[in-house]
Amino acid sequence: MGKVVRVVLGTLLAALLVVAAAQPVLANDEKQMGGGKAQKSLYDRLGGKPAITAVVAEFVGNVGADNRINKFFAKTDLANLQVQLVNQICEASGGPCKYTGGSMKEVHKDMGISGADFGALVEDLVKALDKFKVPEKEKNELLGILGPMKSDIVTK
Repeated sequence: MGKVVRVVLGTLLAALLVVAAAQPVLANDEKQMGGGKAQKSLYDRLGGKPAITAVVAEFVGNVGADNRINKFFAKTDLANLQVQLVNQICEASGGPCKYTGGSMKEVHKDMGISGADFGALVEDLVKALDKFKVPEKEKNELLGILGPMKSDIVTK
C-alpha cells in the first residue's frame, strides 16, 4: 500500500468518529426552535474552528500514543491528518469547511479493523472531548452515529 493511500486511510479512520455524529443533527439543527429562537449549529456550540482544532490535535496525540491502534497510523502524515479531521468535523457540524475524503466503507475496506480497534479510537476521542470539557449534549451529538459507522469500518 502506497504512502498516499496510507495517509488517506489513516485520515479517514480517525475522521469517522465525528462525521457521522453530526450528520443527523445537521438536518434538524437549524430548524429546531428553543425558546422562540433558532438553536445554534453544533459547530457554533462546539466553539467553532479553533475549538475543533484543539480537540482534534489532542485526539491525534491520543491515538498516536495508543498502542492498541497506533499501528494504523504509523506511516500517516499527522499534520495532514489533523487538517483533514478538522475540515471533516467542521463541515459535519455545520461549519464552513469542506471535507473531500472518501466514504468510510471504501477507505477502510482493507485495513482489518476490529471492533476493539474501533472502540479504542472512540475512547481516544472521548478522552480529548473530556479534556476540553465538551458538554454532554454536544459530545453525544458527535458520538451519536458511531454505531452505524462501525459496520462500514470494522471488517474483522
